[in-house]
Amino acid sequence: MKRRKIPPALSKIRATIRATGLRSTAPRVAVLQRLQEVDAPVSHADLVEDLAAKGFDRATLYRNLMDLTQAGLLSRIDVGDHVWRFELRRPERRHPQGHPHFTCVDCGDVSCLPGVNVRITPAASVPHAVATQQVEIQFRGRCDRCAPPA
Repeated sequence: MKRRKIPPALSKIRATIRATGLRSTAPRVAVLQRLQEVDAPVSHADLVEDLAAKGFDRATLYRNLMDLTQAGLLSRIDVGDHVWRFELRRPERRHPQGHPHFTCVDCGDVSCLPGVNVRITPAASVPHAVATQQVEIQFRGRCDRCAPPA
């Protein structure tokens, strides 16, 4: 019996999952593959819609998002609308952990701002989380598509 050759990208995804101590399952691989294709955080609902054709249900995808986040492969953010969004942690693409995000107040699009540096210089009276930079920075405004022409 001849074994199928696994594409290098798929092999790398499986190895990455296994390296965290998790089993490499079809839903986990599908989630990571999808998140590699996007440049902005994606909600659970978006992933359900994107991966519905593969037969994964909402609960399975949610459990796997939580597992992958807990394992350190994903970041989970809330941009203020009470919807968790997920993105890959991508140190190789200059996509640093804790980078700020921009949310359009008109259309709701969320964009990563990995090239934006925010420096926090805490005063003595700020909470410990701010002083140790354990916070999420988010910008809100109108995106280029929604802003009126200048």
